[in-house]
Amino acid sequence: MYGKIQQLLQAELKAIEEAGLYKNERVIVTPQRAEIKVQSGQQVLNFCANNYLGLSDHPRLIAVAKKALDERGYGMSSVRFICGTQDYHKELEKTISDFFKTDDTILYASCFDANGGLFEPLFTEEDAIISDSLNHASIIDGVRLCKAKRYRYANADMVSLEESLQEAQEQRFRIIVTDGVFSMDGNVAPLDKILLLAEKYDALVMVDESHSAGVVGKTGKGVTEQYGVMGKVDVITGTLGKAFGGAIGGFTSGRQEIIDMLRQRSRPYLFSNSIPPMVAASGVEAFRLLQESNHLQDKLHENVDYFIAKMKEANFDIKPTQSAICAVMLYDAKLSQLFASELLEEGIYVTGFYYPVVPKGQARIRVQLSAGHERAHLDKAIDAFVKIGKKLGVI
Repeated sequence: MYGKIQQLLQAELKAIEEAGLYKNERVIVTPQRAEIKVQSGQQVLNFCANNYLGLSDHPRLIAVAKKALDERGYGMSSVRFICGTQDYHKELEKTISDFFKTDDTILYASCFDANGGLFEPLFTEEDAIISDSLNHASIIDGVRLCKAKRYRYANADMVSLEESLQEAQEQRFRIIVTDGVFSMDGNVAPLDKILLLAEKYDALVMVDESHSAGVVGKTGKGVTEQYGVMGKVDVITGTLGKAFGGAIGGFTSGRQEIIDMLRQRSRPYLFSNSIPPMVAASGVEAFRLLQESNHLQDKLHENVDYFIAKMKEANFDIKPTQSAICAVMLYDAKLSQLFASELLEEGIYVTGFYYPVVPKGQARIRVQLSAGHERAHLDKAIDAFVKIGKKLGVI
């Protein structure tokens, strides 16, 4: 049998490669930071990591992780409810709850698991899930695992959302589900308006803060802080794998009974190992860093404002953004790969995105800014974009 499917796979892989769309992984041989070295020996500036606050190699997080290795070992070798819960895990859950001003928090191996394990334990075919059209794949997959009726509204479009809410009135319970920051465009969900509609039509609200926590809001507490609605959202999901040190681990934070039910019924929680003790301990330290000072968030916001202003001055087509994500629109899939390849030759490490990661005809280079970038890094990247943009006829 494998010979038959092998031929099909080989043909499809060849077609992907001939279209210039084959995904190759570049191997990094240094810690994740603004300046990295790849396996070829080339030194490059990294503009495509989710390392928004530059914490992936922060000495305080590394020191805490080393200490945790000595005190609590390497791994848990178990799921939480059997024998996989340490005091470090409970401390991190309380820290996250305090950060977002929620009742309680439950940890997962990733936010993909958090989103995948959220809906099925809470909703049945009697209920409705109303999801933004640009929500992350993990939300989409989580919704698919649930028998609730599905509604899909146009990205951040409140007229479309209201129409879906009106249709969903026949269902028992309703939940509006949205990313806080949409990872491909960088725009922020209009959470204030979403909450008004939720109140009007008697719906719960869930926000994925993966790309917004640590980034958006005056002190980096995400879109709930940005819109002044902390404590009013029913469910928040997020990750430790981006702004908070970039290791691994996700979480769901929210109303007490919701978190309690997830501990009883959420399959990724019940059937996956606990996150390693060192990750839990360093996670606490990452949140502590953010509480001590707003320096990293302020620097990130300054970097974003500077980079976007200079790119617009150079006449690049930039998607409106309120986050650390800058989408440089190229529209053609093959061009996005060529542009990224040419930038790498200039020492700028970015990735071109195209269908199915983004809609057809919406290919782009996604630039991700970090507090770890210095002004010289930004200037070098801007100069390289301008050089390649002129060379390829983009500007």
